[in-house]
Amino acid sequence: MAMAIRRYLTLSYSLSSATLLLLAFFFLHAPPPAAAQPLPWQLCNDTAGNFTENSAYQSTIRRLAATLPTNASSSPSLFAAAAAGAAPDDTVYALALCRGDTNATSCARCVAAAFQNAQQLCALNKGATMYDDPCILRYAGWDFLANATDNRGVYVAWSFDNVTGKGAAAAFDAAAGRLVNATADAAAADPARRFATGEVGFDGTYPKIYSLAQCSPDMTAVDCRTCLGNIIRRFTATYFAGKHGGRVFGVRCNFRFETYPFFFGRARLILQGPPPPVNTTAPPANANGRGSTRHKTGRVLTIAVPLAAAVLALTAACFCFWSRRTPAQNMSGKTYSTYPEDSESFDSLLDLSTLLAATDNFAESNKLGEGGFGAVYKGILPDGLEIAVKRLSLSSGQGVEELKTELELVARLQHKNLARLVGVCLEEDEKLLVYEYMPNRSLDTIVFDSQKSKDLDWGKRVKIVNGVARGLQYLHEDSQLKIVHRDLKPSNVLLDLDYNPKISDFGLAKLFDRDQSQGVTSRIAGTYGYMAPEYAMRGQYSVKSDVFSLGVLILEMVTGRKNSSFEDSEQSVDLLSLVWEHWTTGAIEELIDPFLGRRAPRDQVLKLVNIALLCVQDSPADRPAMSSLNVMLSSNTVSLQVPSRPTFCIQEVEDGSSVYSAAYPIPRASRNEVSLTETEVEPR
Repeated sequence: MAMAIRRYLTLSYSLSSATLLLLAFFFLHAPPPAAAQPLPWQLCNDTAGNFTENSAYQSTIRRLAATLPTNASSSPSLFAAAAAGAAPDDTVYALALCRGDTNATSCARCVAAAFQNAQQLCALNKGATMYDDPCILRYAGWDFLANATDNRGVYVAWSFDNVTGKGAAAAFDAAAGRLVNATADAAAADPARRFATGEVGFDGTYPKIYSLAQCSPDMTAVDCRTCLGNIIRRFTATYFAGKHGGRVFGVRCNFRFETYPFFFGRARLILQGPPPPVNTTAPPANANGRGSTRHKTGRVLTIAVPLAAAVLALTAACFCFWSRRTPAQNMSGKTYSTYPEDSESFDSLLDLSTLLAATDNFAESNKLGEGGFGAVYKGILPDGLEIAVKRLSLSSGQGVEELKTELELVARLQHKNLARLVGVCLEEDEKLLVYEYMPNRSLDTIVFDSQKSKDLDWGKRVKIVNGVARGLQYLHEDSQLKIVHRDLKPSNVLLDLDYNPKISDFGLAKLFDRDQSQGVTSRIAGTYGYMAPEYAMRGQYSVKSDVFSLGVLILEMVTGRKNSSFEDSEQSVDLLSLVWEHWTTGAIEELIDPFLGRRAPRDQVLKLVNIALLCVQDSPADRPAMSSLNVMLSSNTVSLQVPSRPTFCIQEVEDGSSVYSAAYPIPRASRNEVSLTETEVEPR
């Protein structure tokens, strides 16, 4: 029971070496506790003095409790520090740090709960430290923020069970030590969050060892590694020898290792495990002279067994995992508590039969829609939870690589305007992605429907545009990653019960380095009508490609018309050209969705159309960045630039070929490169 039962040792601010030795002797020889002390763990600084009820000091703590959760959760590093109150007696210094693999919602919730718990567990103490998953909180009446390397006030916990097997303990300690130190190196090298996770294969009893290391992001790389090195050296040999789990909580740095996955997402660092033992003694030849044959068989088995293990590992990749708001379980079925409300822990496996039952064997009546990936079905799990199951069709041009891309990216992205991936199933011939169910389905099913669009008043449309823009800013600028979606369109924007938008479908997304401005591909993938000209013609994509797509989406929201809905008309005028024509003649009201009528404020309509036209400028340099665009959307005082005519248009004709606007010349050499095939580009 790796963490189910723990012995706890608290190293407080003022304990002497002799006291520590006595405490260590007591804990090492005391009988096992009846139950583990649950998180949160508190360190109350009794020597710092107390404050009184309704004092200025208490008011300052409450003021920090109202702001620090938001400040930490909204920070890209999930970290915040602050000082408030009148000097010298009523100033309170505070620090909040959330685990690097959590999301903003869980971070804010944890920090807020930590303030509440501190007031109860360390009542009226001027100083308190709370250790929880997934956050750490400290406040005090002295300026501990001035020294980023001060890691006093450490909490240590280790597994009550020993590693079993002859000689296994020493080998396990060596593997765990190597992993913990490598993870510490990776955390120190992470400039954004000073955070890393890792894993290494071990043996049949303990297939893998998992680790996590983190420092407060205001530390330098050198200080972070020094801090982690100190607590690793100080506690590993003394308390963790022969144990298959342990953790050290410190305000400035902490680490943990276990024999089960306790963090969210895939490990960022994967070490190679020890090589399998090899029998170097050749068997003697038997009377029939078959010794050499046996040796060959032995070599075949030596090769075949690892190969079979690889096949089994690949088969194991065809798994279904499920995200639940309950404690995580390891493969033995033992339950280990995590942050109770954290939806990022995986605790059970979903097999194909569960999803077949949930969707009534993918019944047509449960079908929500269909796209380039395949069909999407509504399902209800046995516990009543509603899900949306995305089923890859056998004829789809998108396959395992796109699915893998979506898994890797969505699992690491946490934002209220991004769809939450619940699970995945790769079993038999099925490739299934399981998302949270959105009652209002995708945006295209409402905004382009003559009846349902009546439910989208102007306020809801603006809310949707703002939400999509915030989601894109997170992808481009605010997350740990820098991602270009490459397929933003109404069918990839899901709506919850309150019409909050969630960007979905990351199968075509591209991951950028922080200093990378654009990428180039010879395989153009996306959807007609939403592609930026430089991408459709030359394969150049960047964050500005998504901005172009957003501009088209905004115009569709204002007009209620698809960018492709003019192809069947005699003039075959695209939406961008039509909007520009009405914009220059001052008749943009004629294009407003008739279901909005005069209920849409004219000044807001003009503002939104102006922003959309800036988004669809021919040159990427002329399109705004998402952070600037969000300022435009949220402010009524920002002066908007005058847009130029968008001259680019792409349409699909009957023979499946592409027609480009003559106003945007295409180099002859580019024509083969931009042939948009049915398997790579989703038809409109």
